[in-house]
Amino acid sequence: MSTTSLIIHLHHLPFHSTMNNMLLKSPSLTLHHHSTIPIQRPFYPSTILPFPSKLTKPFDASNMSLPMKCSNSSMNSTNMQPLKSIEFEPDPSLTNEDLKPTSPTQRTFSGLEISSLWVGLVVGVPSYYLAGSLVDLGMSWWQGISTVVLANIILLFPLILTGHAGTKYGISFPVLARSSFGIHGAHIPTLLRAFVGCGWYGIESWIGGEAIFILLPNSFKKITFLSNNLPWLGTSPLEFLCFMVFWVAQLAIVWRGVDGIRQLEKFSAPILIFLTSCLLIWSYVKAGGFNHLFSLSSRLTNSEFFAVFFPSLTANISFWATVALNIPDFTRYAKSQKDQVIGQIGLPIFMGLFTFVGLVVTSSTKVIFGEVISSPIQLLGRIGGFSTSVLAILGISLATITTNIAANVVAPANALMNLNPSWFTFRRGAFLTAILGIAFQPWRLLKSSESFVYTWLVGYSALMGPIGGIVLVDYYVVKKMELRISDLYTRSAFGEYYYSKGFNVDAIVALVVGILPVVPGFLQKVGVVSSIHDGFLVIYNNAWFISFFIGGFLYWILVSLRKKLGESDAIGTLLPDAK
Repeated sequence: MSTTSLIIHLHHLPFHSTMNNMLLKSPSLTLHHHSTIPIQRPFYPSTILPFPSKLTKPFDASNMSLPMKCSNSSMNSTNMQPLKSIEFEPDPSLTNEDLKPTSPTQRTFSGLEISSLWVGLVVGVPSYYLAGSLVDLGMSWWQGISTVVLANIILLFPLILTGHAGTKYGISFPVLARSSFGIHGAHIPTLLRAFVGCGWYGIESWIGGEAIFILLPNSFKKITFLSNNLPWLGTSPLEFLCFMVFWVAQLAIVWRGVDGIRQLEKFSAPILIFLTSCLLIWSYVKAGGFNHLFSLSSRLTNSEFFAVFFPSLTANISFWATVALNIPDFTRYAKSQKDQVIGQIGLPIFMGLFTFVGLVVTSSTKVIFGEVISSPIQLLGRIGGFSTSVLAILGISLATITTNIAANVVAPANALMNLNPSWFTFRRGAFLTAILGIAFQPWRLLKSSESFVYTWLVGYSALMGPIGGIVLVDYYVVKKMELRISDLYTRSAFGEYYYSKGFNVDAIVALVVGILPVVPGFLQKVGVVSSIHDGFLVIYNNAWFISFFIGGFLYWILVSLRKKLGESDAIGTLLPDAK
């Protein structure tokens, strides 16, 4: 590795021997006894300046106040202070082409394109189910839609706030997480996010497989050994085969990378809006208006309503809480902060409108067919002739692919690249994401509204909540929105985000404490324990809120205490400033 030598006359410094020993042990600085310290060439991301080839004049350290404090004791990586005047060269184990900050030429997402991204994300079968599942649980039509809209208005704040860092610095979520959790500690939140993304990838792929299943001739569906459920599998071989066909089909788009995803979302948005409008008009004409919808009144008492409302609100926040974490993966391509804000404001509007369509169409099926058909895939299979069914199923498939690839592939792929940049590329990360999606057995998660809402959505919100709280508190309160980009790509013990051997203990402790109160409620929901205290049920039903505020607040307390007690400056507590 090429270096630029900085000449420091150590005999001018009163702590010559201590400095000598420290530098000899440092992984970033190498001391040649007479006076020369080779320091890694400065790292400037492509969005700022190119790499300088050499210093234009000799560097005289006698005129420089060193940005560190030293003691007579030996130093290690846990008590070193960052060298704030030094830019570090990127470590190959922490970066590749996909993890580098985006250049100005790569920042092409306008507000309209980010809005199109959200249209592609929102228009899908799970979103269609949301308000309907709340009506199944006893809410009225307007209570169900209001719950969905309120949840997305709340979520809009962390979406915009977290997206700010992506647009300002051009960095993805795994790189941003290094600033709060540490260079190595960032693997914890990114892999947790990847874990949930893999589960969602499986769910969306199963929904797409159902669309293929409906198109199959009835003769295939009547074959006994293909259509009978296998107890060990939890579904029929034919349905599983359709799932795998759709699973493979998505990989062709994933293989094109982020730019391919952007183009897909951009051109799919108007098609999805058109198809959704057609479905709404069809239900209005066939059912003779919206009276069937307005007749859906609440079946809950006041006390029963709030028992359903709060976990439902949490579940709906959890629906996009995953994207609220890794939104920098997309906003890093935004042209400006204005574009990323304008593009994301559409989320609660799109969610409100699409869930309204889902409720209207579902309630109209009682009038049209004499029975409630909550699944849009089953409904589309019964509308019109073969050509109409094919068009409808293609629309479902397009909606599923646009949601699945953008929401559930990018984050896990980036997390895996962050884990091992030298081996994982975006394609390899996406492929492993798809493999893990099968292991989640999504057909079991979708078997009922209760398992989908209360087990899956609420359960993983306990993981997403504290991560979001910690990242936001660190970026806005602790770091004041100022990050040192070169330090995010170095393993040097002098790097600002090296913390304790690459891990920020404060963030990890806050994450664990934020998750723990929700665990008893989750264990009760999945049947591991039969009964728990009512207080734990309340905590579980509000998992995202409680874990978000516990994680963020505790992190702020720990950082504040560490600064107040001087523990983050262990060297400085031993001796006064060296002059």
